[in-house]
Amino acid sequence: MIYEAQPPLAFIPPAFNPLVLRCVHLLLPTWIRTQTSINQIEAENVEVLANLYSQFQEGKIRFLLAFRHPKTEDPWGLLYLLSRLVPQAARQENIALKSPIHAHFIYDRGIPLWAGDYVGWIASKLGGTPIQRGKADWTGLRSARDLFANGQFPMMAAPEGGTNGLSEKISPIEPGIAQMGFWCAEDLQKAGRTEQVLIVPVGMKYSYVDAPWKAIAQLLDELAVTSGLPIDTPAASQVPDLEFLYPRLLTLAEHLLSLMEQFYTRFYHLKLPTVTEEVNLDRNQALALRLQGLLNAALEIAEQYFNLQPKGQLIDRCRRVEQAGWNYIFREDYKDIKGLSAVEKALGDRVAEEANARMWHMRLVESFVAVSGNYIREKPSVERFAETVLILWKMIAQIKGDKSFQRPPLGKQRVKLTIGEPISVSERYSAYKESRLGARQAVADFTNDLQQAMEMLI
Repeated sequence: MIYEAQPPLAFIPPAFNPLVLRCVHLLLPTWIRTQTSINQIEAENVEVLANLYSQFQEGKIRFLLAFRHPKTEDPWGLLYLLSRLVPQAARQENIALKSPIHAHFIYDRGIPLWAGDYVGWIASKLGGTPIQRGKADWTGLRSARDLFANGQFPMMAAPEGGTNGLSEKISPIEPGIAQMGFWCAEDLQKAGRTEQVLIVPVGMKYSYVDAPWKAIAQLLDELAVTSGLPIDTPAASQVPDLEFLYPRLLTLAEHLLSLMEQFYTRFYHLKLPTVTEEVNLDRNQALALRLQGLLNAALEIAEQYFNLQPKGQLIDRCRRVEQAGWNYIFREDYKDIKGLSAVEKALGDRVAEEANARMWHMRLVESFVAVSGNYIREKPSVERFAETVLILWKMIAQIKGDKSFQRPPLGKQRVKLTIGEPISVSERYSAYKESRLGARQAVADFTNDLQQAMEMLI
């Protein structure tokens, strides 16, 4: 939470340091074992990636790994993939690779704000480059573009733009990955280089080693108490499973929705759509409709303050609100902050505090952008149930203003990474360079194809 106006966010230039990478590689297994819920990491089609690295090192291709991003723990699985599994696959296939096997990566410039400045330092030393989401960050884009065409390693980025908490549901991917691919092809052609440009989809899926129904039931009890719901004491002795816990989850979700609907109608004077029994909807359908109405209302509160029009999908609207908030907090006219009077600084702090408060509504929406209401019913599993409960936990944590968003551990998990078939950017470059209209269509078509390819990896 930021309550003071500050100078603009400084760009953190990538400054790869092989010694830092070596230290991270050495500490990685211990960190994964002690600081995450990950118990096992496995991957499919790793030989595809080993071959791509061989071609990259021979100067034949440039490529970007477009990975699924369901959880904040994903980078550890990706680091393990590159540092352990790819070299192992290369040895098995008799592919000679030069060390280290690594990738430059794009990360959100806002991460060091909540994770700590040291994270920005480490990301820089590992060859990462930051992007400010929600605006045309030309400094960040130029850095990422240069690394894609000229960097020591391939690139890596999450085309969803952020985590959604769901292993088996992909958020709409952003067109930036496709655009970067075409920029790379353009830069190579201008330089007279012949490398082919590829985007490689990478799937990532979490599953529990042992079904943690007891831990889920305990978390549901905690959330119910926090939300003002009674606990059914006689039922507490029953062995928990999906059939037993699902009605409790629906009751909790309905209760939370009611509280939030009352909050926005009473204190923000918004009219939310009414879901009546006459519509003949089941509980899940009614919840989905009410949730969409609530999310729109929450975003409207932020958009009205920042004078933004509600255009595009929920995630697009969240990005614009986020950037508008950053512009109110990290101000261009505060570059010489020491030259401001005490009154000017105090007024700036008032604006920053209010912007931060309005962004709170957006953060609630951001947690639910991929929630459909049918996620569990489509494929009943302990993983989907747990992910949904954890999304509700995150919502309650945000409402309470908890400073730490470390998710409660429910049980040890396996991570499965799947390397998809590379998609050629170079083969589509001729259509891209024909005209502006052709370029927009090429980016849209590639983005759509990448979305489908990543969905196929689930």
